[in-house]
Amino acid sequence: MASAAEQLARNLNWGNLGKATELKKRLWFTLGALIVYRIGSYIPVPGVDPIALAEVFQRQSGGLAGLLDVFSGGSIGRMSILALSIMPYISASIIMQILTTVVPSLEALKKEGEAGRKKINQYTRYGTVFLAAIQAYGIAAGLEAQQAQVEGVVRAVVTDPGLYFRFVTVVTLVGGTLFLMWLGEQVTSRGVGNGISLIIFAGIVAAMPGAMVQTLELGRTGALSALFIIGLIIGIVAVVVFVVFVETAQRRILVQYPKRQMGNRVYGGQASYLPLKINTAGVIPPIFASSLLLFPATIAGFQGTDTADWVQWISVHLGHGQPLYLLVYIALILFFCFFYTTVVFQPVDTADNLKKHGGFLPGIRPGKSTADYLEYVLTRLTAIGAAYLAVVCIIPELLIARGGVPFYFGGTSLLIVVSVTLDTVTQIQSHLLAYQYGDLIGQARLKGGKNR
Repeated sequence: MASAAEQLARNLNWGNLGKATELKKRLWFTLGALIVYRIGSYIPVPGVDPIALAEVFQRQSGGLAGLLDVFSGGSIGRMSILALSIMPYISASIIMQILTTVVPSLEALKKEGEAGRKKINQYTRYGTVFLAAIQAYGIAAGLEAQQAQVEGVVRAVVTDPGLYFRFVTVVTLVGGTLFLMWLGEQVTSRGVGNGISLIIFAGIVAAMPGAMVQTLELGRTGALSALFIIGLIIGIVAVVVFVVFVETAQRRILVQYPKRQMGNRVYGGQASYLPLKINTAGVIPPIFASSLLLFPATIAGFQGTDTADWVQWISVHLGHGQPLYLLVYIALILFFCFFYTTVVFQPVDTADNLKKHGGFLPGIRPGKSTADYLEYVLTRLTAIGAAYLAVVCIIPELLIARGGVPFYFGGTSLLIVVSVTLDTVTQIQSHLLAYQYGDLIGQARLKGGKNR
């Protein structure tokens, strides 16, 4: 028998979207914040020659800079004030998550509730400033060493290199990251969806129209056949449907609570479910794997012809579509899937919490036996999730290397776009559900008043 909430969710009336005033305000605020972000991505850092920068970035597009440029919505290629995007904050958050599992003091702080969460968020912000400053200084120093040949003339990327340029670049890029962090928090609290995820989502989606136009133009000129383009579109739709199916799939473990009699009344005896996602690690494994694999290509690109032989060999054999690249990419995804799953989900803590609240799994003893069972189920789910991530991330690599697809829309980008879209739609549904509940309660009160 479905609950009243489930029945109302099934009968959710999307026509109420225009009547839900609070939801409309949140949607407009979210849209406005994303527009501000896109405008900021076109404001350049002072002292950089845009023509020479474009030439240099063209050489670096196959390395780490190309991957980060996808997440930043082209801000790195333009070297805008938002070039670092929100990635330092994400890196600091991941590092803090890992530290809370290995540092006892941080683990105790995490269990203190709201006060501990605020303290950890404060440490995360400090880490964001530290990482952003290091990355910004590295970008400034790297740009000063870059030159490009434009129309037969060698031009430096930085027009006036020196300590002043590095200082201005560090302050500008760190300020841009902190602004995006603040903007993301405002979207989360006053808009719809997770603000940080939506910022990355907007950066990725912004490049899609240009990629589609480029593909259609190649089809018009005959570089790509019409049959190939149709097959590509069908394949993308099929992969998106597959990703949506897996991301929404859950393994629901039955949790039973015993009955308790207090006086003449009996409390408890209810059953609930512990949902375990197939892809518990999310998009973190592909991001880590891609970053590690693209470091050699990035180093080789910055060093030019003076690169060591072993670095050149690694950069060649670890290029997109190479057999060694694909094998190492799959291995890293599998490793980070299991590693990060152990970070975000602790079977022992979950079993202890169930025991404290009187919950138990039917047929399994509370405590260690429950933890062992949860770990067994989680390991099997993680194996399926890791294989799913590997397939989704390898298909775009094969299309780029073997099929000649003219744009890079990797598995990581696809996972982020689908996950953020699902999360945002779910939050919109929850706001509509709350509005519909309020409307039903108001109607019930009016009917009650009339009957009197």
